[in-house]
Amino acid sequence: MTNQGLDAFAAWVEDLMRERGYDIDSPRGGGKSRIADEAGVHRAAVTRLLQRQSMPDLETTRRLARVLGVPVRDMLIRSGRLTAEELADPHDYLASPAPSAEFGRRPTLEEVADLLGVPADRREMFVRVVEQFLPSEAEAEVTQMREDRRVLVETAAAAPTAD
Repeated sequence: MTNQGLDAFAAWVEDLMRERGYDIDSPRGGGKSRIADEAGVHRAAVTRLLQRQSMPDLETTRRLARVLGVPVRDMLIRSGRLTAEELADPHDYLASPAPSAEFGRRPTLEEVADLLGVPADRREMFVRVVEQFLPSEAEAEVTQMREDRRVLVETAAAAPTAD
């Protein structure tokens, strides 16, 4: 990443921190320590980012995204690690007229979990729960497509935000 890219990313994160009430400007304000504690990261990682010394690692980025209330996807794109094209937005997939058309087939529940950002340790539970809502094979194809879409949209709305 270029210095310009790091500077732009750090400025964006600073703005998010200020908007969420972290006092990062005052030496004794405690904002850097507070956000580091809430995110479960080292204060030095926050300081290095804010001083434009280094980009946080992936885990730190994920944890900061959670605390700042922004999607990890946005953090990764803004950090320059990935482009929007490289990191498909699951909401674009869910909003498409025929979600399965992008895959050329019906996606597996594991693929849907990946698109929704379901953490690996919760995937098995996700699959078991969603399977209960899927239509039976005896239903008409049109009904099945409508039901699949409804389940995917509901699951996306109920799924925990990717950390």
